Amino acid sequence: MSKIKIFGLGGLAESGKNAYVVEVDNDLFIFDCGLKYASGNLLGIDYIVPDFSYLIKNKKRIKGLFITHGHKENMGSVNDLVREIPNLKIYATKYTKFELVLDGVNEANIVLIKPHKKINFGLVSIFPISVSHSAPDAVMYVVNTKDGAICYTGDFIIDPSMQGAYDMDLGKIAYVGKQGVLCLLCESSFAEKNGHTSPNHRLLDFYKDTINHNEKRIIFSVLADHLYTIDEILQAASNKHRKVVIMGKRLQNVINFAKNEGYLNFNDDIIGDLSNINDDNAILLISDDKATPYANLNKILNSYDKFVTLKNTDTIVFAEPRYDSTEKVLVRLQNELSMFGCNIVVIPKENEILHHAAREDLMLMIKLISPNYYMPVKGEYRYMVNNANLASTLGIANENILLKQNGDVVTLVDGKLVESGEHIKVNDVLIDGKSNDDIGDLVIKDREMLSENGIVLISATLDKRDKVLLVGPEVTTRGFIYIKDSQDMITEIKKICEDIISRNTTPKFVDYNQIKVEIRESLSKYLYQETECKPMIIAVVQEV
Repeated sequence: MSKIKIFGLGGLAESGKNAYVVEVDNDLFIFDCGLKYASGNLLGIDYIVPDFSYLIKNKKRIKGLFITHGHKENMGSVNDLVREIPNLKIYATKYTKFELVLDGVNEANIVLIKPHKKINFGLVSIFPISVSHSAPDAVMYVVNTKDGAICYTGDFIIDPSMQGAYDMDLGKIAYVGKQGVLCLLCESSFAEKNGHTSPNHRLLDFYKDTINHNEKRIIFSVLADHLYTIDEILQAASNKHRKVVIMGKRLQNVINFAKNEGYLNFNDDIIGDLSNINDDNAILLISDDKATPYANLNKILNSYDKFVTLKNTDTIVFAEPRYDSTEKVLVRLQNELSMFGCNIVVIPKENEILHHAAREDLMLMIKLISPNYYMPVKGEYRYMVNNANLASTLGIANENILLKQNGDVVTLVDGKLVESGEHIKVNDVLIDGKSNDDIGDLVIKDREMLSENGIVLISATLDKRDKVLLVGPEVTTRGFIYIKDSQDMITEIKKICEDIISRNTTPKFVDYNQIKVEIRESLSKYLYQETECKPMIIAVVQEV
């Protein structure tokens, strides 16, 4: 019999950064390795990745990383993990492999898999099953162990009309359920939404109406990794005697690959080039990036784009998901576009551009799988609670519903839950630019202080031989006060600093450390008393 551990390095009680670990005896399997984009209070941070410390420590036990589909929330930090574990094997379907390579992952690390082809690892095997999502070739994974199967759904919806690379094999899922499932890890993102997500995700008619009712140029803002949306827009543009111009290298690469591999099916005649950009009836596809939301449209609006010049007759279609964290940015942009004279079109609230399982989808999955234990994953904690409540209404005992947070370990011994209380220490790793190192909370606090209260720099120069003050103390401020209007305060700052330097200086010795500490403490008290602000204070004292 087996000892099984299940825990999340990310993705529990949060949106994004999905990374889940299943340990079967000595073998370690990772499912998804995503990122989360930084909110506005994380100044300068581009994205957040899981803490890989546990994986690095146990890298010899890792059998592989298994990616469900090609969205950043699920595969965006693979490159960061490969830098730490260079020989890591990554298992992915064809389209997901393309997205990984596009992100810079070494192709030599990637093992191409096909749905419904078992992958053996001794006494454990992994079985991928096709599911329907907005990315093609999406799969869920079944980990077959001696004590029963462990299933991880990834993202999915249940819609029999989705075919080909978007098809879902419900028969295979039902078969796995009949064989006996020990634990099901199921997404929670739409657990609050009633009914099925389908057919509200079908927007082809909406895009057709938009194109038919707007004769002038139309600009669609899309996410490059939402291929299902791009496919619907291209279908809607067919036979309209318009040219579709694809803007941006990444978006062009995605569409070219998808066309060549059969994921997209459209007439090449509808694709235009840069010469068609200013045509009155042109359709422009602009690729957005969630790291810097609506950046490309902002560039166009502010006349920074070298190819596209905005017209007041343009129709702007926001064909991408709306997130709480970007709501203010979107509203401001829509206001400015409207003031320019553009026509604004957004996805109706009753429609869903994101393909996540709503309540009826989740309940159907639970009934098909019929697990002994149920673990809600992928979503804010309140969504996970709603997901757990659904499982409870379907007859799963409350003690068998596993509501956990990142790092909490679920331990199953001989197929039975054991309350071990084990917790893996995990933290958010903040990534700024190309650096792979964690920026850390102290840096964020410094940035917050600088953004709110500015900086005060004190500089002074002493004679190396006589230890007397030659220059200064000089006061430089940024983001704190305007020096020309605050001469009395600057004079007092200089006096405080000069007294401190004098007290800690003798003809033979200067206590530089004490000078810096006293300057920071004394000025902090004085400046707060005068301004009720706490700027960052840096003292630089040197000898010449």
